[in-house]
Amino acid sequence: MATASDIRAHNGGIADRIAAFFTEVGVRYARYKAYRETLNELASLGDRELRDLGLCRSQLRSVAYEHAYGEN
Repeated sequence: MATASDIRAHNGGIADRIAAFFTEVGVRYARYKAYRETLNELASLGDRELRDLGLCRSQLRSVAYEHAYGEN
């Protein structure tokens, strides 16, 4: 059996690093915005509506975080 490996080192220039930085900032901002919007919407619900969803107020931050970031 033969195997082949292809190892490449990518030494991006400064422009690539700057572009990657701003891309990452955009992704982080979008996730944070989704977190804040979800948290605000859940916080605007009444206690009865939250109970219908099976939630209590102490869970709102963790639910919003899980929605935005996909982990707990």
